[in-house]
Amino acid sequence: MAEPTFSICVYCGSRPGENPAFAQAAQEVGRWIGEHSGQLVYGGGRSGLMGTVAEATRLAGGRVVGVIPQALVDKELADHACDELHIVQNMHERKAMMAERSDAFVALPGGIGTFEELFEVWTWRQLGYHGKPLGLLNVAGYYDGLLTFLQTSVKSGFMGEWQMELLQTETTPSALLRNLVLASGPDQPATPLRAVI
Repeated sequence: MAEPTFSICVYCGSRPGENPAFAQAAQEVGRWIGEHSGQLVYGGGRSGLMGTVAEATRLAGGRVVGVIPQALVDKELADHACDELHIVQNMHERKAMMAERSDAFVALPGGIGTFEELFEVWTWRQLGYHGKPLGLLNVAGYYDGLLTFLQTSVKSGFMGEWQMELLQTETTPSALLRNLVLASGPDQPATPLRAVI
């Protein structure tokens, strides 16, 4: 397999969700990454949207890097079909490695783990710890409520519009992924990401 042309970190649910549109979007994300000779970096699980995006990337010819804590491997949740499967001791190591191996970040629908990962890497970006682009894929209006709340935070004076502008939001995978890859470039973090853990 040739060297990947880019590496995208995907945060998403370990469950499939109730709306079939969520799994369809995960398939489209993985297919786009694979068809464009990219690399997926994700949480290393084989269930839910995580498993869907990894399998779609593989089937489309892309490279898959999984990073998963030992505790989840012990529950038999690891995807051993990954090109690289890194087993780490805790969530802090997992998130740091995922960030270091990626050129850009995108969040699909998910639960509190997905929210936490997105908000952490967004916080790192606003603080200048990295300059990598990040995006939110708002599938079937899943994140409408969150985006409304974030605007409430801006209007209430706790955030600035410049912070919102750091998060690209789209409803279709191809548009978002194309924008993130174009914006990624040869960026290096201003501070090693492990230093902020």
